[in-house]
Amino acid sequence: MRPSVRIVRLLLWLGLSLACALAFHERYWRWRDCFNELGRCYDPQAGVMVEQAGPIWGTPALVFGLLALRSLRHLLRQRTAPHQP
Repeated sequence: MRPSVRIVRLLLWLGLSLACALAFHERYWRWRDCFNELGRCYDPQAGVMVEQAGPIWGTPALVFGLLALRSLRHLLRQRTAPHQP
């Protein structure tokens, strides 16, 4: 596979990982201490009601991050491998 395709794939995985990580942070991590026993959080200062469905975004962020690491490893392995005649 050509290096340009590998770079595009790496950037795709990184972008998806960052998008999911941002959603995880905005929908869960910021409010993690506020959730009650029903999995709801209301912040009167921000006027926000958040349900505890935010941790769902952590799984795709982790998966896409691992795929990005794998793509980076393949890209670096190809660049450092000896050339075959």
